[in-house]
Amino acid sequence: EKTVPIPEKLNEWAPRPPPEFVRDVMGSSAGAGSGEFHVYRHLRRREYQRQDFMDAMAEKQRLDEEFQKKLERNKMIAEEQTAKRRRKRQKLKEKKLQAKKSKLEQKKQEKEPDQSQERVSSEDDEEDSKEEEEKEDDAEEPSFVMGR
Repeated sequence: EKTVPIPEKLNEWAPRPPPEFVRDVMGSSAGAGSGEFHVYRHLRRREYQRQDFMDAMAEKQRLDEEFQKKLERNKMIAEEQTAKRRRKRQKLKEKKLQAKKSKLEQKKQEKEPDQSQERVSSEDDEEDSKEEEEKEDDAEEPSFVMGR
């Protein structure tokens, strides 16, 4: 029930920017006062720290760019693989559908000739029965007369 304070993300440390105008230019050479060396040393340390920071940031940025490029490349490869597999699945589907259609057509063709054969066979049966009747009729009447 008690609210818990969540600390905000601390900003990254960044060095102070270099001064735009340097008034007292001094070096570590002879002639500088004994107190000036410590000031020079502090300025030099701060400059080196700033340069190291900029180098580290440049390296971090380079690594980030490489990572983003790698992600894009992996994404493209994955999309290509997905598309390839999709085409393969679609091809298989079409093949199955084609096989199903051809099987149905074969069944229809088998049924149609059977029906047409039944019609033909029933017509043949009728003709055969007519011929048999005629033969029977012919058998009752002699084809030649004997003894006349």
